[in-house]
Amino acid sequence: MRNKYTVLLWLTFAGLAPGLVQAGEVPDADQALKELQKGNARFAKGKMLQLRRDQIRLEETAKGQHPFVTVLTCSDSRLPPEIVFDQGLGDVFTVRVAGNVADVDEIGTIEYGVGHLHTPLCVVLGHTACGAVTAVVKGAEVHGNIPALVDNIVPAVENARQQHPELSEDQLIPAAIEANVFQSISDLLTHSEEVRDLVKEGKLRVLGAVYDLQTGKVRWLGVHPGQAALLHGGAASHGEAAPAAAKSAEAEHAPEKAEPAKHAEPAAKHEEPVKKKAEPSRGGGH
Repeated sequence: MRNKYTVLLWLTFAGLAPGLVQAGEVPDADQALKELQKGNARFAKGKMLQLRRDQIRLEETAKGQHPFVTVLTCSDSRLPPEIVFDQGLGDVFTVRVAGNVADVDEIGTIEYGVGHLHTPLCVVLGHTACGAVTAVVKGAEVHGNIPALVDNIVPAVENARQQHPELSEDQLIPAAIEANVFQSISDLLTHSEEVRDLVKEGKLRVLGAVYDLQTGKVRWLGVHPGQAALLHGGAASHGEAAPAAAKSAEAEHAPEKAEPAKHAEPAAKHEEPVKKKAEPSRGGGH
């Protein structure tokens, strides 16, 4: 036990220790983002601390949960947020679904995280080589309930294709994955009054990011480029440019405004989805 705290003390002086080790500390969005960035840097370097995963933490979290971030990400088994951000039990309120889409069930769950648990930060985390996005890009035949799931991804893929008509299907996938992150943010802000209000009140920040399966690094995209319009109940302009990577994993803060990239931000919704969803929900989720 003494060795553990000796290492933690040394890491604190070195600026490498987790920023949220103090029990009961309520971070703001900047602090929460820094914690994720530091954790991902440790993970990518193979220097995970894996703190807050012991019996003491188990007993603490049994009394109640106080996560500092809500993360919407893909169900892909290769990117569990708690691991890629090197966080412990009760730190991350995670919502996982194929293609990190934001539909009724996902949005309702996010509202619980940001509204009831009061996380100051919400991250929509896509990843490279996403199978759901790839399937839409390639027009793969899908079955069962999957068409009703991937229709959320269709507008992002079409937008990426319109912006990059010169690209082959394989070359288009990375742009479509990034566009899909912003599509999910757009759907979240469009269909959740609670999330919009929290962002407008400065109590919540919603950021996009993409995880690289090969390097283990998270690339931060920043806020939705059309956030101002979305917060006031409007749709972001179809031709508005989406931001490129706003900050690296080692950045101190995510920008309030990101630099434009070559592709446009995702359209609000596709007029002819792959398969029309039942109203108002999918019930049991994905």
